[in-house]
Amino acid sequence: MLVGLVLLYVGVVLFQNGLWLLGRIGDREVALPNFFSGAVLAFVSLDLVVGSSLTLGAAKSAALILLFGITFLWVGFNQINGHDGRGLGWYCLSVVAILVPIAIESYRAAATTWEHWFTLCWLLWAVLYAMFFLLLVKGMRIGRPTGWMALFNSVVTGLLPGYLLLGGHMA
Repeated sequence: MLVGLVLLYVGVVLFQNGLWLLGRIGDREVALPNFFSGAVLAFVSLDLVVGSSLTLGAAKSAALILLFGITFLWVGFNQINGHDGRGLGWYCLSVVAILVPIAIESYRAAATTWEHWFTLCWLLWAVLYAMFFLLLVKGMRIGRPTGWMALFNSVVTGLLPGYLLLGGHMA
């Protein structure tokens, strides 16, 4: 159930961030959904870590969730303070370095459609984070494509599966 909650909020904030990158909403307007989603992910991670029986799997899940939660909190912070995002861009590159091996590991372990879908999610997130690095650090003029990729990811990796999981339609 926590996976559905996390994915739903990842989807919501990626949708908002995609609209922002496409110039549909302003800088300060994107801060609140980023702060809120980052906080939700931080609380879920905390719940996994301080739960009754901490396992290596729970600690790994919490760490991976926090990769995204920190991103969203950082985006919100940058929007409120007017920072240029270069530090966030370098952070995104380090996330790519984590997501690619996770995708490979996920692919090797996948036995069900759900597990194969999750491999695709790790790869799509790695591509999006690489685009954030190129946009924020390298100054490449890919704001619009990055916005469209965020919108695509919001639906494919967040909103739809989060809704389906919370509705009991996926296991």
